[in-house]
Amino acid sequence: MRTNIRVISPILFVTSLLMACNNRPSTNTEKDSILLKNVNLVDGNGGIPVKQTNILIQGDTISAIGKDLNTSAKKVIDLKGKTIIPALISAHTHIGTLKDLSTREENYTRENILNQLKKYMDYGVTNIQVMGTDRPLLFETGLGDSSRKGLLPGARIYSAGYGFSIPNGPSPALEHGKDYIYRPKTAEQVPGEIDSLARLNVSIIKLWQDNFGGSFKKMEPAIYQTIINEAHKHKMRVAAHVYYLSDARKLVASGVDIIGHSIRDSVIDDVLIQEMKARKVAYIPTLSLDEFSFIYARKPDWINDPFFKASLEPGVYEMITSTKYQESVRNSPAYARNVNGFEIALKNLKKLYDAGVLIAMGTDSGANPLRAQGFSEHLELELMVQAGIDPLQTITVATKNGAAVLQIAAHYGTIEVGKIADFIVLSESPEKDVKNTRKIEAVYKAGKTVSKGPLVK
Repeated sequence: MRTNIRVISPILFVTSLLMACNNRPSTNTEKDSILLKNVNLVDGNGGIPVKQTNILIQGDTISAIGKDLNTSAKKVIDLKGKTIIPALISAHTHIGTLKDLSTREENYTRENILNQLKKYMDYGVTNIQVMGTDRPLLFETGLGDSSRKGLLPGARIYSAGYGFSIPNGPSPALEHGKDYIYRPKTAEQVPGEIDSLARLNVSIIKLWQDNFGGSFKKMEPAIYQTIINEAHKHKMRVAAHVYYLSDARKLVASGVDIIGHSIRDSVIDDVLIQEMKARKVAYIPTLSLDEFSFIYARKPDWINDPFFKASLEPGVYEMITSTKYQESVRNSPAYARNVNGFEIALKNLKKLYDAGVLIAMGTDSGANPLRAQGFSEHLELELMVQAGIDPLQTITVATKNGAAVLQIAAHYGTIEVGKIADFIVLSESPEKDVKNTRKIEAVYKAGKTVSKGPLVK
C-alpha cells in the first residue's frame, strides 16, 4: 500500500473522535410509545420462541416484554401471531464500489453507499461490518460516524478502514482505479500504517492471507505478525481472510482475533478448534460466497424468486441466467475446487459450531456482482442449516453473535428490555423453516418502521 493516503483535517478528526466515543446511538426524543401485541417472539438467544406475547417500545428502546403489560401506549398494533426476530447483523460485507456489473473506484459515492445501506435495511440487516475496502470519502465526510449515530437511513456502518495485502497482490478486485489497501513490503512499514487506522477509529483491522489458487504469493509471516501485534497495541482486533488450514493454524498462533472466511482446503482438526476456543477466535464462514462461485453452472431453486431478483444490480440477472455464463462457470478450471471447498466449508462450520467456537454471520456481499447485498444474508442462514445447525440457532448466529463480534451487544443483537428496537416482523415463523426469514412484513430500526421489505417500494 502506498503511504500517501490523504490525512483528514484536524477538525474532522476531532469531530469523528468525539462522535465515536459515544457507542450508543442517539436516543429518540419522541415520547410516543408503541405496543406490539400478540407476537411470536424469537429473541435471538436461541431458546424456544415465546408465543403470543407483547413488546412495548418507548422511543428507540424496548422497555417491556410480556403477556400482560399494563400500559397506555400511544399506538397499539395487533400483529395477530406474526413472528418477530432481531434485525440481522452481517459481520463481513463490502459497500460502495459495486454498481451494475462493475466494481470501480468511481462507484464509491455517497449516493451509492446510501443506496446500498438502504438495500441492506430492506432485507432486515441493520448493522454491517465492512471488511477493509472502504475509501477516504467515508472518513472525510463523517458518513460512517453519522450512520452509526442514526443520522442516516439504512444499515449502520462499522468499518475496517483500509485492509492489508501484499504488493501487487489481490483484493479488492477493482476493474480500474486506485485502491486504498496497505501493501507493506517490510514489517517496518506496518506500525505507521496501523497508527493511521487507529486515528480513523476503525473497528477491526483486515488482512488477506491467501494465494487465490496459486495466482499470488502469500503475506510473509513477519508482516502479518507485526500487523497483529501493532493492532493489539491500539486495542484493535484483526480479522484474516484465509482459505488454507495451514494458514489458519499460523494466524491463530500469531494472535489473530477473527477468521473471516471458511477454511476450505481441509477439514479442521480438533487441536486447532481447541486453540481457537482458548484464544476466543471468532469464525465467519461466508458460505454464500462459496456457493455463488459455482451455483450458476445450474439454476438454483431461488433463481426466479422476486426476493432474490430484487437484490441484484442492473444487468446481473441477465448475465447469470445466460447459457454462455452458465457454461463458462461449468467449464471453469476452478469449478471442481470451488464445489469441493464449499463442501469442506459446511463440514468445518458444523465442527466449529458444535465445539462452541463463536460463529457470526457474514457473506462478503457487495464485493462483486454475484454477491447480492441483502439476499446473501438470508441465503447464508439457509446454508448454515444445510451444514447442520438448527434454524433458531442460525438466527442467533446472525444476530446475537454478530453483535458480539462487532462489539455492539450492549445495544443490538437480541430483543430484550433495554436494547435498541431493531427487529423484523415475519408473516411466518422460521422455527421449522429458516427460509421464512424472507417473508418480511416490516423492518424496525430504532423503534420506527423503516421498510416493508425489498418487494414493497
